[in-house]
Amino acid sequence: MSNHARGLWGYTGETPAGHALSIQSTGMGGPSAAIVLHELAELGVRRAIRVGTCTALREGLEPGDLVAVAEAHAWSGPGGGAGEAVAPDPELQARLREALGEAARPGTAASLDVLHRGGAPPPVEEGEVADMQTAAIFGAARRLEIGAAAVLIVSEGAGGERLGDEELEAAAKLAGRAAAAIL
Repeated sequence: MSNHARGLWGYTGETPAGHALSIQSTGMGGPSAAIVLHELAELGVRRAIRVGTCTALREGLEPGDLVAVAEAHAWSGPGGGAGEAVAPDPELQARLREALGEAARPGTAASLDVLHRGGAPPPVEEGEVADMQTAAIFGAARRLEIGAAAVLIVSEGAGGERLGDEELEAAAKLAGRAAAAIL
C-alpha cells in the first residue's frame, strides 16, 4: 500500500512483466472518482482503466458477465435525465477489448447519481448497465487529456440475482489482468 489519502487505498508496484503499475480506489460516485483521477494526473498518470462493478438494466446480461464500456452517460434520477454520451479513449479501449477477448462484450453504461434498486431504469438508449463512476471518469479524462477505458463486472442482474463473492473475485482478477497487461 502506497497511500491512504481521503481514506481510499492505493497500491503501487510492478506487473509480472516488470512495468510500473498503480491501483487506486476511487470511492463511490462520480465526484469522488473525478477528484481521484485529477490527483493522479497531477502525479503523472497518463492512462487509466476503471475496473468496477455494475448492475444490469436489461435482460441478457448475467451476474459475472464483463462489459467493456463503449460509451457512458451521466444519468440523474427521476426528472433529471441523461447527459451527453462520453466515450473512452479509442486506442486504449480497443486494446482492452483485445486483451479481454471473448470474456467481455461492449456495452453502454448509465452512470447514476443514486444507487439503482429497481424502479424505472434509464431509457434503453442510455445504458445497458448502471454504475456510478464511468461517465465521470471518461469526462474528467477528456478534460485532463488522459487516456481512459473501463471494464465493468455485472454484480447484479436485471432480476436482482447477485454475484457471489468468489465469482466476483474471479471476474475482478480476469478484468484486472487484462487492464494491467495493456497499461
